[in-house]
Amino acid sequence: MDQYLEICEQLGTEPDPQKMPLTESSFPTEVQVAFFMFGLLSDVWEGMSGTYCGKDWSHCSQLFDIYSVEDPKTTMYFMKLYERILMNHRAEEADRKRKAEERKAKSGGKNYTHNVSG
Repeated sequence: MDQYLEICEQLGTEPDPQKMPLTESSFPTEVQVAFFMFGLLSDVWEGMSGTYCGKDWSHCSQLFDIYSVEDPKTTMYFMKLYERILMNHRAEEADRKRKAEERKAKSGGKNYTHNVSG
């Protein structure tokens, strides 16, 4: 949100609450707990390619006990929903990068700078 406000200030525009990015505090308590718990889980990466595989869920029930989560079922639902959104976003980013690399390879990897002033 701070970055959005800085950009508005630089552009000399009034911040629009409808366009302002959400923060964790914008969500209900149950979702905030899910964000917190999700952040405690370890990330799993595929060793050779470095691909993000998601979270290690094996310690989830222990974390629920340690932090006395009142509604583990709802918290787990929001955690898995968030993971799905995150995984889809990362897959889209990887696909975008792959396509950019393919375009670069097709063009011979050349950088055209004839329109750039020195």
